[in-house]
Amino acid sequence: MVLLKTIFCCIELLVFSIIAGLLGSLTGLGGGTVLVPLLTLFLGIPIAYAAGASLISTIATSSGAASAYIRDKITNVRIGMGLEIATTTGSIVGSLTAAFIYSHGLAWIVYVVFGIVILTSIIPTAQRGKYEIPDPRPPDWTTRVFKLYGSYYDEAIKTEVKYWGVRWWLGELIMFFAGFISGLLGIGSGALKVLGMDWAMNLPMKVSTTTSNFMIGVTAATGSALYWYFGYIQPMMAAVTAIGVLIGAMSGTKILVRITNKQVRWVFLAILAFLGMEMLLKGLYMDHIITIPVATQYALSLIFTAIVMSLLYYRYGVLARKPNREGVVMGGGNA
Repeated sequence: MVLLKTIFCCIELLVFSIIAGLLGSLTGLGGGTVLVPLLTLFLGIPIAYAAGASLISTIATSSGAASAYIRDKITNVRIGMGLEIATTTGSIVGSLTAAFIYSHGLAWIVYVVFGIVILTSIIPTAQRGKYEIPDPRPPDWTTRVFKLYGSYYDEAIKTEVKYWGVRWWLGELIMFFAGFISGLLGIGSGALKVLGMDWAMNLPMKVSTTTSNFMIGVTAATGSALYWYFGYIQPMMAAVTAIGVLIGAMSGTKILVRITNKQVRWVFLAILAFLGMEMLLKGLYMDHIITIPVATQYALSLIFTAIVMSLLYYRYGVLARKPNREGVVMGGGNA
């Protein structure tokens, strides 16, 4: 009986991990962003151990997805390595802060702040969604000094895409915060990494998501070492989730190269809306500011996501394609 229960639990972990890995690979978020809520809500695993397993599985996600994206020459390894300096530093600070927070019951503050940060990032990300390739900005001094250039062949639009990054310093600041959140919550914090490259550095969405996958593994490896020291990693749980996330991640890489930047962005926005609202509600619930049951919180988050995505699609999807008086489709040059 105990053996059957153990096998059933492992199967549950595997299924949830595959789903998390698929979404993480496809959007650049990292499987941990989805895995931690799944493990804590549906399996009742304490968040500290879910975060520990998530960090290990995030390494698997990055290893599986990043190798495929590098082979397809979409990932910009030079930019990723430069930004990793900030993410690993932030991960160390975040992991040490996590130990303090778990012992003082202040985790709700981090959830609320993180939820607000994600929700406020939706609009600027959606505004860029009307372009398949972002409008190029004039190169700045960081473009030249750090050689933030690159190109890749996009199978979805059948063309060679050349690009360059700007505002490297702003990207580094966002990456430090992303690393901090990664160490603090046990997630890959791919959402912030993608935003840092997409919004701050003006890189194409596919480059942002694939380079994020490349960076996530290094960031997670830094945080997982400290989580292991604190005793928050259970080997069996970590092993099963790592296998599942790797399977999902490899499946995601086969899908990403066949879809457009716009499609990736809409998936990314939907996940941002859901995670942002869920993090906000969970933080308020943890401090007893609200008393809504957990299942209701997820239902409200789904409803919120549906409403937000409908409004965004109408504003930046439908209206952006309507011709103006001269017969030119709104949304311009690179659509």
